[in-house]
Amino acid sequence: MTNDREPNQERTPSREESAPERVSAADAMRRAIQQLGELLGRAPDSVSALKPTEQGWEAQVEVLELERVPQTSSVMAGYRVVMDPAGTLMAYERVRRYTRAQVETEGRR
Repeated sequence: MTNDREPNQERTPSREESAPERVSAADAMRRAIQQLGELLGRAPDSVSALKPTEQGWEAQVEVLELERVPQTSSVMAGYRVVMDPAGTLMAYERVRRYTRAQVETEGRR
């Protein structure tokens, strides 16, 4: 039974209630690998970095782009992957290409 003096107010969820739950770092890493692999059509090799952000997660994922013999001359690519707190991929970009044997030195990528 409602009171005619009180308007029927619908409760709007707070920002915390409507925000998706943040997945664990391990789940975010697995989701980055799976989703990027689906988009690129290649299985990612590894996740070299993962950090939480205000918008969700950001990962650096390494992918074998061109397999060569010997393996040390294969071409790798590093992708920056942006995910929401639930681990859904929102954006990605290739940020560098390098040979598997290439070693980064300070100041040079």
